[in-house]
Parts: sequence; C-alpha cells; structure tokens
Amino acid sequence: MADTTKGQRYSDAELEEFRIIIQEKIDKAQRDLDLIKSAYLNDGTNGTDDTSPQFKSFEEGSATMSKEANSALAIRQEKFIRDLKNAITRINNKTYGICRVTKKLINPERLKLVPHATLSIEAKNMQS
Repeated sequence: MADTTKGQRYSDAELEEFRIIIQEKIDKAQRDLDLIKSAYLNDGTNGTDDTSPQFKSFEEGSATMSKEANSALAIRQEKFIRDLKNAITRINNKTYGICRVTKKLINPERLKLVPHATLSIEAKNMQS
C-alpha cells in the first residue's frame, strides 16, 4: 500500500480495491435498509383481533416502540449509505483515504474496517 506521508494519495489500483469493498458495503446496507423499511411498513396486525383488550393495547404499544426503533435504525442506515456514497465520490476525485485534518493517508487497515473514514487515528485522537 501507499506511503502514509503528507501529500501522497492511494494509487488508482488501490482506489479500485477500496471501491469494490465500499460498493459491496453499500449493496448490503441497502438490502438491510429495505428490510428495516419493510418491517416498519408492516401493519403489525398479528391476528390479535380476538384477544383481550389489555393484550391488544400492549401489542399496539409494542408495535409503536418497534416502529420508533425501526425508524431510528432506518435513519442511521441511510446516513451510513450516504457516507459510503461520499467515499465513492472521494475515490472518483482521487482524494479517498486522505485525512482531512493531517492530510496524511489513513491507514489502509482502518479504511478496510471503516471505509467511510475521513480521519486518521491520529486526528481522531486529537479530537478526544
């Protein structure tokens, strides 16, 4: 992999490797989002029409909590997908993997784990 000194960038071949990793993550994240949305849109009626009013009330409360949780999950998933798509844009601009604080290359192992990272560990630690 490329040198992590200031002013460098990842080679086109390395950027292409990252593009493949990121695209796979986008595809999986989109499938997960679709599942979350389908669960959210589910009307939640599980045949409780003939059960006691107390149980039905409990189920409706549970469904509301579940919808709120699913909504929060969907929002987080949409942000993750947006961050990954922004990483693809940085690959296209050949600025991917460059820390926005130190301007040094982000460690490739970090990018494999967190492909949408824009900060090196060094810069992240400075924020703490």
